Amino acid sequence: MAYNCVVLIKQVPDTKRITGQAMNDDGTVNRSALPAIFNPEDLNGLELALEIKEKYGGNITVITMGLPGASSILRDSLFRGADEAILITDKRCAASDTLATSYILSCAVKKFDFDIVICGRQAIDGDTAQVGPQLAEKLGVPQITYVEELMELNGKNITARRNIGAGWQQVKTSLPVLLTVTGEANEPRVAAAKKMMKYKNARTPFEIEREVKDDNHEADEATTKALIERKCGLLEEKNLLIKQWDLDFIGADLNWCGRSGSPTKVHRIQSVVLAAKGSKDIEPSENGISGMVHELIDDKIIS
Repeated sequence: MAYNCVVLIKQVPDTKRITGQAMNDDGTVNRSALPAIFNPEDLNGLELALEIKEKYGGNITVITMGLPGASSILRDSLFRGADEAILITDKRCAASDTLATSYILSCAVKKFDFDIVICGRQAIDGDTAQVGPQLAEKLGVPQITYVEELMELNGKNITARRNIGAGWQQVKTSLPVLLTVTGEANEPRVAAAKKMMKYKNARTPFEIEREVKDDNHEADEATTKALIERKCGLLEEKNLLIKQWDLDFIGADLNWCGRSGSPTKVHRIQSVVLAAKGSKDIEPSENGISGMVHELIDDKIIS
């Protein structure tokens, strides 16, 4: 039996390179201040979908909600083996908290006849682990969170092992289902060279519009529009057009999107600065290093 998987992915700021400019005054993330990367555990989710497809067959659709630049992780997903990629981008999504985000994603996922929806356990920019469970509730499907191993997939039933902190739990449920996947579930594969060659020119309509305008500064509006439509048509014929959806297309209620649909409010931002109380020079010799190690052991800093 083949299974159709929908994988939710996210482009996130690289929190390993965080700076003092990482937050805006209103408590939202200043995404332009940090390099953007593929959320790590979403890669584990994609890898699980690829393993299911290889073993049982089926189709993999990846969806991300974000700025137009998030198309880069959609291409990365195609390079790794996804079949279809969709970008949800709309200025009205700005400032969405987990509740609004899960609502928007649910509107998109409902457009598919899916068997399994897969998310990473959590995103490194928020660390809430809320979007997956909230999405399952809005879709009306059972969920298995913190999945670290897919144990069995048989017909309309699935069994998975989930991490519960001090141990693990084996859970069995029926399809359709939503899974959130931990970083220990698998080792994500690297991009395949053949797929990189195939999909390197995959573009969203936004990217095509920008490229056409950059290459045709002197063209009038009608000519520019015709060039954009022609290029989009050519890419669609080659299955290289990344779908780009807005809130109107997915039929979202604007009252549940963006700031108006987000009950979470940031009341205060506090920067924590760690300052050294003192310093000590260590002689760069065997005796000096040995003495430093013994001091660290005495102070119970190391054992």
